[in-house]
Amino acid sequence: MHSMQQLSANTGLPFDLAVIGSGPGGYEAALRAAKAGMKVCLIEKAALGGVCINWGCIPTKALLKSAEVFDLCNKAASFGLKLQPGTVDFAEAVKRSRKVVLKMSKGVAFMLRRAGVDVRLGEAVFSTPHDLDIFRDGERVDGVTARHIIIASGAHPRALPGLEPDGTRIITSREALALKSVPASMIVVGGGAIGVEMAWFYAMAGTKVTLVELQPQLLPLEDEEIAEALKRSLQKAGITIATSAKLENVTVEGDTVTAHLNDCQLPTANSALSTQHSALPPAPSALSTQHSALSPTANCQQLTADYLLVAVGVTANSTGLGLENAGVECSRGFIVTDSQCRTSVPHIFAIGDVRGGMLLAHKASAEAAIAVTTIAGGHTHPLDDSMIPRCVYAEPSVASIGLSEKEAEEQGYTVKVGRSMFAASGKANAFGNLEGLVKLVFNAADGHLLGAHVVGHGAVELIGELTLARRLSVTAEILAGTIHAHPTLSESIKEAAENALQE
Repeated sequence: MHSMQQLSANTGLPFDLAVIGSGPGGYEAALRAAKAGMKVCLIEKAALGGVCINWGCIPTKALLKSAEVFDLCNKAASFGLKLQPGTVDFAEAVKRSRKVVLKMSKGVAFMLRRAGVDVRLGEAVFSTPHDLDIFRDGERVDGVTARHIIIASGAHPRALPGLEPDGTRIITSREALALKSVPASMIVVGGGAIGVEMAWFYAMAGTKVTLVELQPQLLPLEDEEIAEALKRSLQKAGITIATSAKLENVTVEGDTVTAHLNDCQLPTANSALSTQHSALPPAPSALSTQHSALSPTANCQQLTADYLLVAVGVTANSTGLGLENAGVECSRGFIVTDSQCRTSVPHIFAIGDVRGGMLLAHKASAEAAIAVTTIAGGHTHPLDDSMIPRCVYAEPSVASIGLSEKEAEEQGYTVKVGRSMFAASGKANAFGNLEGLVKLVFNAADGHLLGAHVVGHGAVELIGELTLARRLSVTAEILAGTIHAHPTLSESIKEAAENALQE
């Protein structure tokens, strides 16, 4: 604290720190710096809380809760509640999600105000390495000078050639979060977290959904066994899934989108997939009555749907910031940083999606702590991606941390794998959610946990224990010997560890 007070007193600049962006990284950085005694300014061009609170993490989870209710009501009879056939009030579900968003955004505003952070509204653009101009509607309305600057400008949905969103029929997740009514059919391009969550939500609301992924599996970065279990569950929920496939010849005609779904075969090493698509999931085509007839031998299939949702990842918000005026280097659109989140300019830092790496809100918050501690003169440790949990909030949900079984073997480990199926869990049976499993990957040499993967109801809440276990280098013996309450879903973690020890 003393060093921060000195910093504020010794600098001739108005602010010790200026933060660009108020998402999970930006507002966390501002709050931490203010608490450490810095004079802080935060600049935000839209609503406080950034994309995560306003158009990402929070509204999607609110809508996914609505989808869970829709699904539960359809199964109510099996729990002893007889309901008349209901109607999904889509507008009310969206309205509820926006109420949650407003509450969270107001919460961020309150915390910043209480911490004494000076919030300025507008777009920040570097004019010099220490000076930021603030623009609104293209006009300069303000300016800020700071000793240190943290760029937390986030990212925006990526567009693929031929699949450029028009905001009307070809949409991004942002438009998908605020449609006025339930569409009859939708094509979702991209089998990552956003694509899977949106596909499941709309399927539960009554939409016929086709989900298209360029790679051989959904959630390409996850353990193959877990991804396959999720795929089976989504198909059981009525979602048509095409992997190793891409959309071509997309056209919008009136109120429909038409496209060709090309090749459901696994791509070969010499596949003619274009370089723009090489690591990106393409999409299905219009939903037609044939949509359930996808087969490994299908070469080209025409599909039509009301909407095409493009969910193929994001691109960093690194343009338009005037980085060239500050001398900040970028690579492939992302700002280049070292392990302390420091850019090519020593007093300028970058955190969150604009920095690249795993594009997760909690990673941005962790980077905020690293950047602010570094500015304050403290000691930090580089982020270890294998210690960062990943979650997908469909039903069943998916949560993981560390290495997959395949990754561990590729890195030279001899592994022991333990599994526990939720179908054998008393709590899962009582809940009526039998799908999924806990899969734990241990180093056979010393028993330490290398990776943990869960697919099933409540998976995203179980990952906390496994994240701590990974952080503390817990062994299979310790997990197996830890008493878990009965009946709980978390017992499956203990049972998976016991299973590994029996291998």
